[in-house]
Amino acid sequence: MPNNSGKKAPQELFTRHKGNPILTPEMWPYPVNAVFNPGAIKLNNETLLLVRIEDMRGFSHLTVARSSDGISNWQIDSEPTLEADHNSREERWGLEDPRIIWLEDQKQFAITYTSFSEGGPVVSLAITKNFKTFARLGGLLPPEDKDACLFPRRFRGRFALIHRPIVRGEAHIWISFSPDLKHWGDHRLLIRSRHAYWDCHRVGLACQPVETEHGWLLFYHGVRNTTGGAIYRMGIALLDLDEPWRVLRRSDEWVFGPRELYELVGDVGGVVFPTGVTITKETDQLNFYYGAADCTVCVATASLSEITEYILACPRTEQ
Repeated sequence: MPNNSGKKAPQELFTRHKGNPILTPEMWPYPVNAVFNPGAIKLNNETLLLVRIEDMRGFSHLTVARSSDGISNWQIDSEPTLEADHNSREERWGLEDPRIIWLEDQKQFAITYTSFSEGGPVVSLAITKNFKTFARLGGLLPPEDKDACLFPRRFRGRFALIHRPIVRGEAHIWISFSPDLKHWGDHRLLIRSRHAYWDCHRVGLACQPVETEHGWLLFYHGVRNTTGGAIYRMGIALLDLDEPWRVLRRSDEWVFGPRELYELVGDVGGVVFPTGVTITKETDQLNFYYGAADCTVCVATASLSEITEYILACPRTEQ
């Protein structure tokens, strides 16, 4: 219920689609174990999801699904769209959790994803114009690293990458910069996990950054380990528009967490894991695409103006 101010409570900002899950293993044109954690973009008046698919060996690849309304009547590629290059040591055990942005200067899409092998997870990059042919730029940063996405524009001539390395056993969100998408430096800690909070054990990027006049909306997942297992929920931060290494505000509360049976029960129960968002400016609507319990793809909607109003009312940070 709304609070006394008439504003929505944080957990009421998102509305789950009544038809969730919208993509399941049974819908796939070839045998798979799970479909989850999709990157999302709008292309040619359609919603395109690049879905993580886990096969019966436990290895993952990426497959495209398209829909005119972003909810139903999905057209799924008849075979894997982007598979691991087994000649590349970094991808030997598969590809996971893509995020997609449009690079305006380059006129192409950039897909950051996690490559997995004996060396651990590493952030990799592929570029494409049509989601049919891809140029792989390889690993960007050394393992262990994941939950990464580029910003869609440069800052002071440099590309910026959000990612989540493991440093001294700690899992915080970092930002790094590059002049050429190959050489990375100026690494800065961006968002820390918080002791005793809902995001006390790990934090990592959710979907791609969303640009607004007030700054970059950064949706991130937080993990809290409990006696019943880990719980994955989502929070929000606001980054400075021109200096995204500056965190302006951060939600104290989680705003979206596992509640429905399809989020609580699955290969990994208690997980909502958003990895893609699309925006319809005419209706002020955000569509959040997320993996539920590491088994299926679901969607929740929210109002961009309500999300912005909420984060602007959150506490200022010390950065």
